[in-house]
Amino acid sequence: MSDALIGALAEHGPWVLMVFFLLYRDLQKDQATRRVLDKNTQILIEMTTMIRERLPRGGS
Repeated sequence: MSDALIGALAEHGPWVLMVFFLLYRDLQKDQATRRVLDKNTQILIEMTTMIRERLPRGGS
């Protein structure tokens, strides 16, 4: 049984490692993109707040 397991890992190990590495890198890119989008959202919220504070208010 252990010989079969070692043989399977030896045969498919590099492919499995490459797939997990690529998935890991893709996850890192997604996380970096999410951080940038979150930062951009914060900046847009701050800009919107500043503009609203400076606009004249309608009403009586």
